[in-house]
Amino acid sequence: MMIKGFIFDLDGTVYLDDQVIDGAVEAIKKLRERGHKVIFLTNKSIATRYDYVNKLNKLGINVSLDEVVNSNYITVKYLKEYMKEEDAALVIGEEALFEELKEEHIKLTNDPNQATYVVLGWDRQFNYEKLNAAYQAWLNKAIILATNPDRTCPVYGGGQIPDCGAMIGALEGATGQPIDSIIGKPSRLTAEFVVNEILELKPEQCYMVGDRLETDIRMGVENGLNTVLVLTGITTADMVKDASYKPKYVLESIKEIVNL
Repeated sequence: MMIKGFIFDLDGTVYLDDQVIDGAVEAIKKLRERGHKVIFLTNKSIATRYDYVNKLNKLGINVSLDEVVNSNYITVKYLKEYMKEEDAALVIGEEALFEELKEEHIKLTNDPNQATYVVLGWDRQFNYEKLNAAYQAWLNKAIILATNPDRTCPVYGGGQIPDCGAMIGALEGATGQPIDSIIGKPSRLTAEFVVNEILELKPEQCYMVGDRLETDIRMGVENGLNTVLVLTGITTADMVKDASYKPKYVLESIKEIVNL
């Protein structure tokens, strides 16, 4: 039997808010029993990897820290690779992002004139003062990174709320230029890290399972992964027809993943 690697998005795929999606616990358990590898990959920057481990365990899905990857974690890895000793990052985001940066000793600053990097994360307290700080750092030639490009995040009951894409849009509206880099899905950086370093499998053995065409499915398509769209989050079946990035499989929910 060929070992497969399943990369599961979280919000809209495994759960909505604090409600686990019907059949998710059983489906993930069955994949593991068959000897497949399972990891969880989220773009959401407002919770730490430890938070996700605790949440999944409470929902009945047993996971360890090395099976959870969030956009903060990839951002930290990126900064550790590229930042020099004299560099410092100005961060717009919530406590979870700051925690994960500090844990890995990333040098931070509140001074736009000292910042050589700006890190944009989802920030539910985003305001003009924060936008201006990022803009002033950009004027000072700082490199602008974002944890993820998601415009919205699904919530239980069928609604959506603005995500990090809103912070990106605000800064790009001020500068008139696209930001320098987006770290989370659908970036090649994230795909290669998950496939090569975590799953240690070939791309064709891996399945990207998610509810978003522009992040989950796009990352899979562009990096040679099998793509599985679930219809429990943002995307509807009608949206697939005109999509630039089409999934290999479309499932009503994660419950059906065991049939692939």
